[in-house]
Amino acid sequence: MKYLVTGTAGFIGFHVALKLLKRGDEVIGVDSINDYYDVNLKYARLEATGISRDQIDSGKDIRSTIYENYTFVKMDLADKSSLLELMAANEIDVVIHLAAQAGVRYSLEHPDAYVQANIQGFLNVLEACRHYPVKHLVYASSSSVYGANKAMPFSTEHAVDHPVSLYAATKKSNELMAHTYSHLFQIPTTGLRFFTVYGPWGRPDMAMFLFADAIRKGEPIKVFNHGRMERDFTYIDDIVEGVVKVAERPSRPDQNWHNSPKTSTSYVPYKVYNIGNSKPVKLMDYIDALEKAMGKSAKKTMMPMQAGDVVSTYADVQDLKTDTGYRPDTPLEIGVRQFVDWYSCYYPENVHSET
Repeated sequence: MKYLVTGTAGFIGFHVALKLLKRGDEVIGVDSINDYYDVNLKYARLEATGISRDQIDSGKDIRSTIYENYTFVKMDLADKSSLLELMAANEIDVVIHLAAQAGVRYSLEHPDAYVQANIQGFLNVLEACRHYPVKHLVYASSSSVYGANKAMPFSTEHAVDHPVSLYAATKKSNELMAHTYSHLFQIPTTGLRFFTVYGPWGRPDMAMFLFADAIRKGEPIKVFNHGRMERDFTYIDDIVEGVVKVAERPSRPDQNWHNSPKTSTSYVPYKVYNIGNSKPVKLMDYIDALEKAMGKSAKKTMMPMQAGDVVSTYADVQDLKTDTGYRPDTPLEIGVRQFVDWYSCYYPENVHSET
């Protein structure tokens, strides 16, 4: 199989590409390497797949020095013509679209970045799949789409019409746009609503990274909503396993949809799944696991709820389990330990870590 994976300098995209490469698939990776967070971490992820910074600075289509089946292209997906040229030059079987402007809080101050990356960029991906048909388009949505919804666990059959951040609104827009293209052009599309993903090579703006950095420096961590929060923390290996399983299973029309309409399926080849651990963890328990893994207690500053945030997330993933055999099985303590081991190696004690 030949995959186009967007966002391969990012956290999830890097791990998905690595999984596909190791099993022998051909991968074309795309990333703009923007400066939303430390670009050195993004370059380090690429380096781990055999794409050096010097190569990126000197050329456009870079072949990996580790995986002969990997080509990387530095590209902003908002540049439609370049994306279409890439698709025209390659017979892509499956697109896994993971590139996006991430972050709920960042969207409060930089809304334009979300429209350009998450709306225009996704439209260009859809257009590319329209003009150069693929077997399947898998794209990243988010648990943030549930917004003001209070019913737990979050089900793909729940209404998601009340987002509480622009980031969430762009992700819901992606689902609507995907359905439109599935209807108009019969493109099989599957959206994945990711729940809080953590693990080695994680994003510096995520809680685990911020907490670990502060704990090691002896600085206080900010505990929002006074710790009265829960998240469906999901280890990166479990997420990757689910993404790959979904990618191998193109969405199909729901033959019974007109008799019994669902929000997660359609009369066209369209599907939306939750992808999470389905075991919400209290924020204070999460911090406790991190303290144990680091062998150091955290200084805590209790903070009020942040604008655009939600108190709890909890994924109902039964349909994903039924359809693909998805089985997240990494205990929090083991996942946190894996992250801390990577973090300690990537940011040695005697070197100041930057987030």
